Amino acid sequence: MRFIFIVQIEGRGHMTQAMALQTHLQKAGHEVSHVFLGKGKRREMPEYFAEHFSCPVEQVASPNFITDKHNKKVRIVRSVLYNFKYLNIFKKSLNRIHEVVQEQKPDIIVSFYDFLGGFYNLRFRPKAKFVCIGHQYLAQHPEFPHIPQRRSEKLLFETNNFLMAMGADLKIALSFAPYTSLPEKKTVVVPPLLRDDLPEPSLHQEEFLLCYMVNDGYGDDIRKWHERNREVKLVAFWDRKTAGEVYQPHPNLIFHQLNGPKFIDHMLRCRGLVSTAGFESICEAMYLGKPTFMVPVKRQYEQACNALDAAKAGAGIWAEHFDISTFLAYLEGQKTKRVNPQKEWFDDGERKIIAALEQLNSSERTSSPGQKITESLQV
Repeated sequence: MRFIFIVQIEGRGHMTQAMALQTHLQKAGHEVSHVFLGKGKRREMPEYFAEHFSCPVEQVASPNFITDKHNKKVRIVRSVLYNFKYLNIFKKSLNRIHEVVQEQKPDIIVSFYDFLGGFYNLRFRPKAKFVCIGHQYLAQHPEFPHIPQRRSEKLLFETNNFLMAMGADLKIALSFAPYTSLPEKKTVVVPPLLRDDLPEPSLHQEEFLLCYMVNDGYGDDIRKWHERNREVKLVAFWDRKTAGEVYQPHPNLIFHQLNGPKFIDHMLRCRGLVSTAGFESICEAMYLGKPTFMVPVKRQYEQACNALDAAKAGAGIWAEHFDISTFLAYLEGQKTKRVNPQKEWFDDGERKIIAALEQLNSSERTSSPGQKITESLQV
């Protein structure tokens, strides 16, 4: 099979998932011929992402969220107005994707939760089958935990999911733990997409906590907490452009610019992970047996649900603020060294996702090809 990827740049999770799937596909004898990475003003393409693929990796303008001046909260209304101004530019992105699709004739187009994917499929109706991958699609599951009293945010989240997957032949919902698939919604539930270069879990740990902030404004919260807790050693990763490669305001507090291999090396050795509630970093911590303290990004309903779902799966605990003292007390209560609480589920990820894609490719493109696939891949 030949694939084309459309990948969201926000955070690093969608990029990591795309890298992992490319590796799995290549091992199974398939090919990724072109990768489109949505770009915005807030994020830049990491070198490691482009270097991972042997095919062309091309950035195209894509809608993105706008945050407040402290780079913490998502500003919904401003995001809509901002992106509306660039509709003509986004149209050019869709036309460029279509040029490549016509030239390369892929069997399957895979969108990693980028708006361009859904709008491209709606606008051009390509012959290639359209697949959407993301933890977000698990939100339609009746057993998925939702945050009460936030109905407007839930509606917006569900609207996003709909736009991202317009006309999809199959939605692949990544999950921390087993859920049944949803044939009637053309959705198959599979384990996380973890890259092959993750080290094997180790019981060795050092006396520091690893911190990861997808929005660099939360680095200030970490620094303020540490001013009152100087004895605790923290190693943090962020993407503050005005900071140097290394920023060390105290001997026990150091900030590094985002670096995939360096981050994973620290995660392997840390006592636990302090993070916003992005799906991918929590999965990596679970795989390595590291307890996680999750603080959802403000006004991101998706992350709030992530935190609930991850805690339910045994990943750790969550809170609304970076009060790391709560996490330290939780760690003191851990009597034994941790292993992945969902190891058996995680280990079956590659098989399940390749099987889903191969079955989709062999099926006729009918109104509900995903239903047959989800029925045959019941968890």
